[in-house]
Amino acid sequence: MTKRYDYIIIGAGSAGCVLANRLSEDPNTSVLVLEYGGSDRSVLIQMPSAFSMPMNTKKYNWHFETEPEPFLDNRRLHCPRGKVLGGSSSINGLVYIRGHASDFDQWQSLGAEGWGYRNCLPYFKRAENYKFGGDDYRGEGGPLSTNNGNNMQNPLYGAWVEAGVQAGYIETKDCNGYMQEGFGAMHMTVKNGVRWSTANAYLRPAMKRPNLTVITHAMTRQVLLEGKRAVGILYDHDGQTHTVHCNREVLLSTGPIGSPQLLQMSGIGPGEVLRNAGIEVKHELPGVGENLQDHSEIYIQFACKQPITLNSKMGLLSKAMIGLRWLLFKDGLGASNHFEAGGFIRSEVGLSWPDIQFHFLPAAMQYDGGKPLKGHGFMVLTGPNKPTSRGYVRVRSADPYTHPEIVFNYLQTEEDREGFRRCVRLTREIIGQPAMDAYRDYEIAPGPDVNTDEEIDAFVRKNMESTMHPCGSCRMGEDEMAVVDSALRVRGIEGLRVIDSSVFPTEPNGNLNAPTIMLAERAADLVRGLPPLPPVDIEVGLAQGWESRQRSNAPLRKVASS
Repeated sequence: MTKRYDYIIIGAGSAGCVLANRLSEDPNTSVLVLEYGGSDRSVLIQMPSAFSMPMNTKKYNWHFETEPEPFLDNRRLHCPRGKVLGGSSSINGLVYIRGHASDFDQWQSLGAEGWGYRNCLPYFKRAENYKFGGDDYRGEGGPLSTNNGNNMQNPLYGAWVEAGVQAGYIETKDCNGYMQEGFGAMHMTVKNGVRWSTANAYLRPAMKRPNLTVITHAMTRQVLLEGKRAVGILYDHDGQTHTVHCNREVLLSTGPIGSPQLLQMSGIGPGEVLRNAGIEVKHELPGVGENLQDHSEIYIQFACKQPITLNSKMGLLSKAMIGLRWLLFKDGLGASNHFEAGGFIRSEVGLSWPDIQFHFLPAAMQYDGGKPLKGHGFMVLTGPNKPTSRGYVRVRSADPYTHPEIVFNYLQTEEDREGFRRCVRLTREIIGQPAMDAYRDYEIAPGPDVNTDEEIDAFVRKNMESTMHPCGSCRMGEDEMAVVDSALRVRGIEGLRVIDSSVFPTEPNGNLNAPTIMLAERAADLVRGLPPLPPVDIEVGLAQGWESRQRSNAPLRKVASS
């Protein structure tokens, strides 16, 4: 079977769903979307509090695993990626964090021309429908609904924010607005109590259009090239291999693992990697699969003196009641991801924007929902947000069903190891403030006997996990190691772009779903040849005295974004 479409989008994830919607807005354009996963209609996906379940099933998750990580005592780490309509936006923790304005100015300084904060902010706003209304920083009327969960009803959330202030940090009213740094509410992609993935926000409304075709359970084998131009793709579906051609462009949105893998399977990438996998080198591009990076975190846990934590809701009867209420009314504990409070701080003097992030949870358990504490507890999930360690993604063969070799090299650098030491010590200091006295009992993890650099390092090596924010493996830039240029076109190949978090030059200072959606919004205009939204010059908050103080709850000063 051979068909033709104007655009072929590979992957119906956080970016692919946005592209499908925006490109099919033109009724004269035909769009095909191929997704290897299936339907996202499951209650486990749509109920926010159940996110750990689809994240840990092979039905909805690619279940990638790293090679033995050389700086983590050779542990293999789980690397979840969404395998379902909505991609990782259908299985993630639903946190909506854009990143700091300086992150995007950093992208631009590294060669991503036109991707500074002034260029990106209009697309963040276009995507968003913020529950509390739009302003200079937040969007209103966009497809992606965001809110703040259950308004931090559990008293532990407020105590956490107050403790941060008592420790000398500031309180921020909106970490996605003027001031990221500080302690306050976190936002989530939830609408009327339902997970608002890109499948719900973007893809499902667009699927009513006759010019959009979506095929699930379709495994892409390779991008077809004629010389140095992409002309179509080869994919498996229903036991047969199909060829489909494009009139304009092939758009890869298969994520930071899938996109470099697909490029390499198509003969585009580092020559030695391709030859070792038995793949013909059609276009030498040394950066494909390199520059891989990820946020990682540890869990700092305390027992709680008062029986007010979510640990009392872990029994089958409690879960059943929460689920029933959600099914009937779409509210209650089932309508939240429970990461309702957090914080961003600078770990040392001279940093102008935060480098450590906190997710506060009024429960003590593993991120996958396992191993809850017997009794009551709370925890802080934390890690350095600007890692300097780098890894890679490399194919083993041309077989798309064979997972690639994945190495992040977590904790490769002393900067990253020192970052975790600071996370432990600064978190303990915050939890030790008077605001937590009524709740704080003994430290569960790392535990009171873990204090020296060596002891903290050993705890981190044993317990650190991925925050599930991989990016960078098809880096955007204008140098020889860049995979795509600033318009996201694969360097040296016509008619082929990569549009997902693999093109991020560096990790944003926060969770990746929001900037991935922003990237796809802006990319849609680039693909369509539309003029970009006008850049916005707006003030960005920095804590007073950042040049000479690690923390400050003094009045803020304003600076203009670059």
